[in-house]
Amino acid sequence: MQLNCIIVDDEPLSQDVIVDFVNDSPELNLVAVCNDAMEAGNVLKKENIDLIFLDINMPKLSGVGFVKSLKESPYIVFITAYPEFALDGFDVDAVDYLLKPVSFERFRLAVNRVLDRSANQTNDAPVTGHIMVWSNKKRYRINFDDIFILEAQGDYVRFVLSDKSITVHGRLKDFIQQIPEKGFVRIHKSYVISISKIDYIEGNLVKIGQRKIPVSLSYREQFFKKLG
Repeated sequence: MQLNCIIVDDEPLSQDVIVDFVNDSPELNLVAVCNDAMEAGNVLKKENIDLIFLDINMPKLSGVGFVKSLKESPYIVFITAYPEFALDGFDVDAVDYLLKPVSFERFRLAVNRVLDRSANQTNDAPVTGHIMVWSNKKRYRINFDDIFILEAQGDYVRFVLSDKSITVHGRLKDFIQQIPEKGFVRIHKSYVISISKIDYIEGNLVKIGQRKIPVSLSYREQFFKKLG
């Protein structure tokens, strides 16, 4: 995963430090360095930007004011010399807040937090596409985004959907190969679930729809790794 980023800061020395840090981070692609919010706004109109390293205290328009002016904001990591501005930064859902002078270690922690949030949002996004299955001599189209659970039942698999269930002859491992890997995760030898449909996790149980599904020990590590 590589994120397109820009740096918005009116202090040249601070710009240079963050540029060096970004260049030493393979997950980041530096698109532009901007001196103020107006320059940054022009870049956002032309480029697909995932992350902004943004100084809060800038002339004309502050970093917080700039973020509030955006209809859709990229991930934001605020950078400033004034710790009293931290609460303002988190009011606009900033991923992190870095205090100048910024160390590379602290910078990497912020980048990792952005990557974690990006991975979680990707997993939670609706999955497009469908699968065609036979059940009771009828051929059904099942949209991936309608699937809550795939449940193995002997020589059959039960598709638990948003409004009904369909039982299909076959093995769970065969159907796993036909659904998108990014949107689903196996949590038990008998269960595959849609990540976007998870309500909550309590102990070794996952609440999804009207069910509570157990997470077996053998799948627990890969389950939480996929959740980020």
